[in-house]
Amino acid sequence: MRKEQFQTLLQFFKALADESRLKIVGILANQECSVEELAVLLQLKEPTVSHHLSKLKELNLVTMRPEGNNRFYQLDSEALQNISKEIFTPEKIASLIEDVDTEAWESKVLSNYIETNANNLEVVQRLKEIPASRKKRLVVLKWLASKFEPGVQYPELTVNETLKRYHPDYATLRRELIGYKLMQREDGVYWRNNIELI
Repeated sequence: MRKEQFQTLLQFFKALADESRLKIVGILANQECSVEELAVLLQLKEPTVSHHLSKLKELNLVTMRPEGNNRFYQLDSEALQNISKEIFTPEKIASLIEDVDTEAWESKVLSNYIETNANNLEVVQRLKEIPASRKKRLVVLKWLASKFEPGVQYPELTVNETLKRYHPDYATLRRELIGYKLMQREDGVYWRNNIELI
């Protein structure tokens, strides 16, 4: 997401993070109103309504039509649709985290569940316990699945021996790897599914 789009999105949420402004948007979506009418409908003072309208005008969410000494406001539905098309797409929302380390959580989970020996890096890392949380368990299972080469078929005995190095309950881990579709099994032969792992 471009910086100006990010700023527009931020301003949009800031503007609509106020109960009165949300109500104004709702009213103006149905009808054209003056500041005086909005003040009566919302039981607010006219200067307060004018302030809220100026915030909404900064985003081009409302239009103003002069008529004599009065000014009438209405929601600009076209501007709202344009913001929606330009910014509220799944791809644009997903791009909000471009500068966020999405692997930080997985790293924290692994550091909590895997014993390491800082003095001897050749010692096999061991799993302290199998996480009860499904989300944390998936992180650990992805780490274990990475111990198997993609495209290689392993007999069950090899899978058991490999998993046993990390935790004594290899049978549960083997079942979970299958259950989470990280590995497949057929006639006692296992192979890693070709999915992105940690």
